[in-house]
Amino acid sequence: MPVLGALADDFTGATDLATALVSRGFRTVVAVGADAATPERTADADAVVVALKSRTAPVPEAVADSLAAFRALRAAGCRRYYFKFCSTFDSTPDGNIGPVADALLDAVPADRTVVVPAFPATGRTVRDGLLYVHGEPLDRSPMRHHPLTPMTDASVVRLLRPQTRHPVRHVPLDTVRAGTAALRAALDDPAGAGTLAVVDAVTDADLRTVSAATAHLPLVTGASGLALGLTGPRPGAARSAAASRAGDPAAVLSGSASAATRAQVAHARTHLPHRALDLAALRADPGAAVAALTDFVREQWRRRPGAPPLVYASADPADVERHTPAGAVPAAVLLERALADLAVALVDHGARRLLVAGGETSGAVVTALGVRTLAIGAPVGAGITWARADGERSGVDLALKSGNFGDTDIFTTAWDALA
Repeated sequence: MPVLGALADDFTGATDLATALVSRGFRTVVAVGADAATPERTADADAVVVALKSRTAPVPEAVADSLAAFRALRAAGCRRYYFKFCSTFDSTPDGNIGPVADALLDAVPADRTVVVPAFPATGRTVRDGLLYVHGEPLDRSPMRHHPLTPMTDASVVRLLRPQTRHPVRHVPLDTVRAGTAALRAALDDPAGAGTLAVVDAVTDADLRTVSAATAHLPLVTGASGLALGLTGPRPGAARSAAASRAGDPAAVLSGSASAATRAQVAHARTHLPHRALDLAALRADPGAAVAALTDFVREQWRRRPGAPPLVYASADPADVERHTPAGAVPAAVLLERALADLAVALVDHGARRLLVAGGETSGAVVTALGVRTLAIGAPVGAGITWARADGERSGVDLALKSGNFGDTDIFTTAWDALA
């Protein structure tokens, strides 16, 4: 029976957190949606992460889906909860992070919690309440120009205050580095009742201190880094076995327009067969466009079986459509659907390994494939892992990569972890 229940606001975030939990000795299952987190599917897990598509959903929908996930986790036996959001704190302009945290505090119930976006392994740190990405303040990082969630303020406190009905306070790095007991005392201060506490953390050691100091809280919120201080019952033995074998047909499907993913696409185009999604062709006849892409990938499997073909949405900032033509489907929606339909076609034609880049794209692909659970396997890098998919189409290994994560060569090297 699981002891820890988590809900993640997108699919890559769910596997990101699950990877961290596996590394800490929790046998972990990712349930795709609240209805997949049944006691039968989760009975053998130590931790369950429910993957949602709530990051950019309307606030009422995000809250409702999150509460449904919480109820499912409680029914599965969980008694401690973790709300996982993106380490760059992105949400809709009205804010989903604050409203979901508020709703979960009421549901648990709990009188306070922490907000910990730091994840140093991926370059995310918090000092003086300001969020940094690889040393740059958030509002000067590439996230400033994110097409869905542009971030124009680095202050987590300022970002959170308009989103929540709870007071927001800041716990500085000096308090964290005073040690576990001092930090716990600061967090438990009676004056902090009913608050959300934004906690600084710059190193993994800081996160371990925060995790130890919050072990008594029934609800924590943060990025995946906060899991580094947890200890599960199966150290070194929590990974699931892969479903596929070396040489099985594989592909890379990239829907992200982030700077990190564009660099990964640029690198992969010098090593792998590749084709860009054609927005005009998709608008004219999406079925025919996806069929042509399917034929391209299958032909590359025949010609170069050791080189997974890459199909991508964006290689350059100019590729991002800024204005949708009147009456047309927005480009982001169209590209997401195309990659999801392509994933289904490829799996039906024998693909057993798919690396998917982009949170929204990953959600669309997992949903289209009818995946119900993901059993976490071999790690690829910080926040990225292979996972065995079970559901309508079982026997497939998926790696779901946040657009901002991964080394430049990930599209060519991720397969080594499965060998």
